[in-house]
Amino acid sequence: MTAVLTALADRLGADCVSIDTDDLRAHALDWQTDPFDAVLPIAVLRPRTTTETSAVLRICTEHHIPLTVQGGLTGLSGGAVPTVGSVALSLERMNRILDIDPIGATMTVECGATLQKVQEAAAAEGMFFPLDLGARGSCTIGGNIGTNAGGNRVLRYGMMRELVLGLEVVLADGTVVSSMNRMLKNNSGYDLRGLFIGSEGTLGVVTRAVLRLFDQPEARHTALCLVSGFDEAARMLRLTRSRLGATLSAYELMWPKFFSFACELHGMRPFGPDAEGYGLLIEASGAARDAALFETFMEEAFNEKLLVDGVIAQSLRDTESFWKLRDSSGELRTRFWPNANFDVSASTGRLGDMVDELERRAAARWPDVQIAVFGHIADGNIHIAVKTLLEPFPLREIEQTVYGLVGEYNGSISAEHGIGLAKKDYLHHTRSREEVAVMARIKRALDPQDSLNPGKIFQND
Repeated sequence: MTAVLTALADRLGADCVSIDTDDLRAHALDWQTDPFDAVLPIAVLRPRTTTETSAVLRICTEHHIPLTVQGGLTGLSGGAVPTVGSVALSLERMNRILDIDPIGATMTVECGATLQKVQEAAAAEGMFFPLDLGARGSCTIGGNIGTNAGGNRVLRYGMMRELVLGLEVVLADGTVVSSMNRMLKNNSGYDLRGLFIGSEGTLGVVTRAVLRLFDQPEARHTALCLVSGFDEAARMLRLTRSRLGATLSAYELMWPKFFSFACELHGMRPFGPDAEGYGLLIEASGAARDAALFETFMEEAFNEKLLVDGVIAQSLRDTESFWKLRDSSGELRTRFWPNANFDVSASTGRLGDMVDELERRAAARWPDVQIAVFGHIADGNIHIAVKTLLEPFPLREIEQTVYGLVGEYNGSISAEHGIGLAKKDYLHHTRSREEVAVMARIKRALDPQDSLNPGKIFQND
């Protein structure tokens, strides 16, 4: 290793190669990893350019040193957690906004730029980059690409895959593949861009990207509603799609346990102290004149008795308070603990039955169990927290129960967080043996030594 680190320091400069213990510890964890399970990388490497990144990969591959690429370390599946004997590659110094084209509606960035920096740069030009996550100030565009991030506006704008036009990627042997396409239409051969998006750093290191921009919406129209059950929320979804059309940007359902947790957390009683039911957050983005349409839609929902109660935001402050309830998920780790967290998806119409069945099976196994559920049900994605005070905490058994059930409902064990280390043992519930075999063939073709993020997503035997 001394020879490798010396070669890297000679190529990059000593300031780009760190073996400081505190630095190593800081790059051993993501948001979900238990510190007791942390594996310290051998070194943290911080290249400043694509050329330097290429040199890092070439040197590490030549010396058979595995490498884990890292963004903002905000992941929840262990995808950026180092494995034994690996170095950590941080792109934090490659964080520039390179170009903004308002006419072509594109932005070219280095992939160490944070999501918030990209959002703010777009806004400064009167444009809009729609991806949004709670970790916006820390997560990076490279990490968003690596995990095919989703967030709260998928309904209208799609996931990260739909927001990327072009990529520059460094392969394991140091080869730079630059496909910085700026066009929506480019049907010239295989979609290499799509191959790397969602690959969690196992096929190559993304260094630059061309992102899609949109016109800044004039207004947000937001309503917080109370519905009596999932069936009513599903019927409400059909009406919402019909009346709001392409302006619909968010449709977030909070099951009673989570909704009451969020209201108590923030000291809010939007529908009175005795109100019970599912919280439903609806948002449309568009022109200011759409406010009348939104109000008419809400009146129709009341007339059809789809809602128990509801209120339309009258100000930005109202909108932010509504979203504060939905964004209370970050507090589950400290106030609804111990729990096991899940990011899963299934066909929207079956989500209610799937959650009901999970509650029945969990109650039969763990009498004190509590389950908090919320999510973007219009795209089939829900988040589940399963709490029990049983010691030792039965994490493996809970995972087997949840992921097995998701498989029975033909769903996905990861809707937007990726597979990483945490979920690879359950990939068979979502992907067939043949699909995994094809993934392994692609991995071997691009990274025959298994140098990039080894052991993630699936076992590359």
